[in-house]
Amino acid sequence: MGRAEYLLVLGACVLVTLPIELAGARVYRRPGRLVRAVLPVALVFLIWDALAIAAGAWHFDPAFVTGLRVPFGIPLEEVLFFAVIPVCGVLTYEGVELTGRFLRRVRR
Repeated sequence: MGRAEYLLVLGACVLVTLPIELAGARVYRRPGRLVRAVLPVALVFLIWDALAIAAGAWHFDPAFVTGLRVPFGIPLEEVLFFAVIPVCGVLTYEGVELTGRFLRRVRR
Protein backbone atom coordinates (compact mmCIF):
# COMPACT_ATOMS: atom_id res chain seq x y z
CA MET A 1 0.00 0.00 0.00
CA GLY A 2 2.84 2.36 0.78
CA ARG A 3 2.33 6.08 0.68
CA ALA A 4 -1.47 5.85 0.55
CA GLU A 5 -1.73 3.50 3.54
CA TYR A 6 -2.55 6.17 6.14
CA LEU A 7 -5.23 7.67 3.87
CA LEU A 8 -6.68 4.23 3.14
CA VAL A 9 -7.03 3.46 6.85
CA LEU A 10 -8.77 6.80 7.44
CA GLY A 11 -11.07 6.14 4.49
CA ALA A 12 -11.88 2.70 5.87
CA CYS A 13 -12.80 4.26 9.23
CA VAL A 14 -15.24 6.59 7.48
CA LEU A 15 -16.75 3.75 5.44
CA VAL A 16 -17.15 1.47 8.46
CA THR A 17 -19.02 4.13 10.46
CA LEU A 18 -21.07 5.53 7.55
CA PRO A 19 -23.91 3.01 8.06
CA ILE A 20 -24.40 4.44 11.56
CA GLU A 21 -25.12 7.84 10.02
CA LEU A 22 -27.44 6.26 7.47
CA ALA A 23 -29.26 4.47 10.31
CA GLY A 24 -30.18 7.83 11.81
CA ALA A 25 -27.29 9.05 13.96
CA ARG A 26 -27.57 12.54 12.40
CA VAL A 27 -23.93 13.43 13.11
CA TYR A 28 -23.19 14.77 9.63
CA ARG A 29 -26.53 16.58 9.57
CA ARG A 30 -25.46 18.77 12.52
CA PRO A 31 -22.14 20.16 11.28
CA GLY A 32 -21.96 23.06 13.72
CA ARG A 33 -22.27 20.74 16.68
CA LEU A 34 -19.72 18.37 15.20
CA VAL A 35 -17.20 21.15 14.59
CA ARG A 36 -17.62 22.40 18.18
CA ALA A 37 -16.93 18.88 19.43
CA VAL A 38 -13.92 18.07 17.21
CA LEU A 39 -12.12 21.33 16.46
CA PRO A 40 -10.91 22.38 19.93
CA VAL A 41 -9.31 19.01 20.65
CA ALA A 42 -7.90 18.73 17.11
CA LEU A 43 -6.26 22.15 17.47
CA VAL A 44 -4.61 21.17 20.75
CA PHE A 45 -3.16 18.00 19.24
CA LEU A 46 -2.10 19.73 16.01
CA ILE A 47 -0.18 22.31 18.06
CA TRP A 48 1.33 19.47 20.08
CA ASP A 49 2.37 17.71 16.86
CA ALA A 50 3.86 20.90 15.41
CA LEU A 51 5.95 21.45 18.54
CA ALA A 52 7.12 17.83 18.64
CA ILE A 53 8.04 17.89 14.94
CA ALA A 54 9.94 21.16 15.37
CA ALA A 55 11.82 19.73 18.37
CA GLY A 56 12.73 16.59 16.44
CA ALA A 57 10.87 14.38 18.92
CA TRP A 58 8.25 13.24 16.42
CA HIS A 59 8.37 12.30 12.77
CA PHE A 60 6.37 10.47 10.14
CA ASP A 61 7.82 7.69 8.00
CA PRO A 62 7.86 9.03 4.43
CA ALA A 63 7.08 5.52 3.18
CA PHE A 64 3.56 5.78 4.65
CA VAL A 65 2.52 9.38 3.95
CA THR A 66 1.91 11.22 0.68
CA GLY A 67 4.45 13.93 1.37
CA LEU A 68 1.84 16.70 1.34
CA ARG A 69 2.31 18.88 4.40
CA VAL A 70 0.41 21.73 5.96
CA PRO A 71 2.17 24.57 7.76
CA PHE A 72 4.62 23.61 10.53
CA GLY A 73 5.54 20.40 8.72
CA ILE A 74 2.47 18.41 9.71
CA PRO A 75 1.54 15.76 7.14
CA LEU A 76 -1.89 16.12 5.59
CA GLU A 77 -2.76 12.64 6.86
CA GLU A 78 -2.19 13.72 10.45
CA VAL A 79 -4.57 16.66 10.05
CA LEU A 80 -7.16 14.33 8.58
CA PHE A 81 -6.57 11.87 11.43
CA PHE A 82 -7.56 14.53 13.97
CA ALA A 83 -10.79 15.11 12.05
CA VAL A 84 -11.73 11.60 10.91
CA ILE A 85 -11.10 9.59 14.07
CA PRO A 86 -13.11 11.86 16.42
CA VAL A 87 -15.97 11.99 13.89
CA CYS A 88 -15.96 8.19 13.74
CA GLY A 89 -15.94 8.12 17.54
CA VAL A 90 -18.95 10.44 17.72
CA LEU A 91 -20.73 8.29 15.13
CA THR A 92 -19.99 5.17 17.16
CA TYR A 93 -21.29 6.82 20.33
CA GLU A 94 -24.46 7.91 18.54
CA GLY A 95 -24.82 4.36 17.20
CA VAL A 96 -24.77 3.02 20.75
CA GLU A 97 -27.41 5.62 21.67
CA LEU A 98 -29.56 4.56 18.70
CA THR A 99 -29.25 0.93 19.73
CA GLY A 100 -30.26 1.77 23.29
CA ARG A 101 -33.33 3.70 22.13
CA PHE A 102 -34.29 0.83 19.82
CA LEU A 103 -33.93 -1.77 22.57
CA ARG A 104 -35.99 0.32 25.01
CA ARG A 105 -38.80 0.55 22.42
CA VAL A 106 -38.68 -3.20 21.75
CA ARG A 107 -38.93 -4.01 25.46
CA ARG A 108 -42.10 -1.93 25.95
